[in-house]
Amino acid sequence: MSISIRLSRGGSKKRPYYRIVVANSRSPRDGKYLEQIGIYNPLLAKDSAERVKLTEDRARYWLGVGAQPTDRVARFLDAAGIKERAARNNPKKGVPGEKAKDRAEEKAAKIVEAEEAARAAEEEAKAAAAAPAVEEVAAEEAPAAEEAAVEEAPAADEAVADEAPAAEEAPAADEAPAAADEAPAADEAPAADEAAGEEQA
Repeated sequence: MSISIRLSRGGSKKRPYYRIVVANSRSPRDGKYLEQIGIYNPLLAKDSAERVKLTEDRARYWLGVGAQPTDRVARFLDAAGIKERAARNNPKKGVPGEKAKDRAEEKAAKIVEAEEAARAAEEEAKAAAAAPAVEEVAAEEAPAAEEAAVEEAPAADEAVADEAPAAEEAPAADEAPAAADEAPAADEAPAADEAAGEEQA
């Protein structure tokens, strides 16, 4: 039968309270034990004297008969000066496991894909911004061409307008002498009628 010095949990839910007990290593954690040699209350401050209480002489006795303390109890015994605890060295303590490495690689790949997508979106946005600028330049050139056409059109309209009054004036001048020629003829006709009337008389 191997004997261990370990913690046995008591207290209520989310408010643990531990007994430091000497028990058979095969017995349940909170089951039957041989002797209680101390208490541990993790809810108290770390610098509190009431946090860990040990009965030193009983702890020394059980260590003398071959009881093996768990890691946590060994820390308490070392702090109390009962049994020195050899410092452990775990060089792989901070190294992530295989699954964690796989997750990290997947995350890095997703980040790279997201960055590439963002760059592609930026390039598309720049291309889209450049295309309207070209269209604006073309649109600016088109009104300038329209304005030039509009400016040329009134000039042509004015030239036509200048020619049209001259054309209108010329027939009027031609018509006026004709009317003048006709008017004397009309005057002559009554005079001729009068002359004929006198002869008859």
